[in-house]
Amino acid sequence: MTLALTSLRLLTPKGILSPKDYIIQDGMFVELREETPEGIETIDCSNFLGSKGWIDLRCMSGEPGEEYKESLDTLGRVLEVSGFAKAVVLPNNHPVTQTKNEVEFLKSKAKHWLTELILHASVTKDAKGEDFTDILDLHAQGVLIFGDGIKPLSNPDRLMKTLQYLQKFDGILFDHSYDPLIALFGQMHEGAISTQLGFKGLPNLAEDISIQRNLEILRYTGGRLHFQTINTAKAVELIRQAKKEGLQVTADISIYQLIFSDTDLMSFDSNFKVVPPLRGKEDREALIEGLKDGTIDALVSNHQPQDLDSKQVEFDYAHPGMIGLQTFLPALVRLSAELSWELLIEKITTGPARVLGLPDVMDTLTIFDPAETWDFNARSNESLSFNHPWWNTTLQGKVKYMLSKGVFNKI
Repeated sequence: MTLALTSLRLLTPKGILSPKDYIIQDGMFVELREETPEGIETIDCSNFLGSKGWIDLRCMSGEPGEEYKESLDTLGRVLEVSGFAKAVVLPNNHPVTQTKNEVEFLKSKAKHWLTELILHASVTKDAKGEDFTDILDLHAQGVLIFGDGIKPLSNPDRLMKTLQYLQKFDGILFDHSYDPLIALFGQMHEGAISTQLGFKGLPNLAEDISIQRNLEILRYTGGRLHFQTINTAKAVELIRQAKKEGLQVTADISIYQLIFSDTDLMSFDSNFKVVPPLRGKEDREALIEGLKDGTIDALVSNHQPQDLDSKQVEFDYAHPGMIGLQTFLPALVRLSAELSWELLIEKITTGPARVLGLPDVMDTLTIFDPAETWDFNARSNESLSFNHPWWNTTLQGKVKYMLSKGVFNKI
């Protein structure tokens, strides 16, 4: 298939390029330096923006085990309509992604996706933080990312040995670092709002001391450590200093941490219950500075689908998490009033590519309309779950086309 994209403005980390014409031929995307050939399909992109295909470093499927929350088929579809050309899927299924069989199952289900699946396997059996999985066997199946997903690798001996093992093949440890005992029974950010609402607070300390300890272990062992969904000011400063020292450390944050705060829980809407919790103004300001100075490498959707029974209960019993793929672009649009598009795009393209060690090439493409509005409801939702505060509202920002795996699709 050959087609022309006219007057498309490309976003890069260095700026927005002036409108140009491009051609897609045999799955390749190149600038058109002469007149558009006659007889080929032409798409007017004058109202659109384009960039390298987006990369999500953290999303979740219910399948296997909880297909009613999100099947792999629906996850593939929602990733596509949300503009993600590559995605890391968490291993916290039932069973956990921890053997050759689970890896082959994921590969077979995802081979028809337009989005490229990036494998992430559990580093301990059943993600319990105790006995190791067969790391080398999993690596032989193409796995480079290891970690226990939504569970922290809180045992320092296991974290130390993991960092040592992964150096055999330049693997990466992805860790959601917090101390589970300090965080025990925490329902939301510990502060004035939690006191006012009468909820057990989850203090910043749970994240801060865990990241500090894990960085000390990294200094001792070497290796590559990626911190997922950090959300405290102290964590940002610790990682900033570690990068200055030359440690191989990277970090990401959930995009919703920049959109919502602990004050939103005044509504008692369980869709705002997430881990790590929504925090306050000072932490958000630190996250923004971390994005700007390169301390934070990526923005992630942290897509965690939950069914109705998991959310429509008393707040204390509600499961944490919110979906975040179809709402990702609308969240970017809101943030673009405060942060530049160049910075935002860098955190979902070259930033996560750098974390994964991927080459900096233009082999994927996401095209979107930042002005188009649409209703987020049962008719437009591609996920099997709808646990998001923006449900049944009008959102701005719509993905239009994506080039991935050599295939160009209209969304």
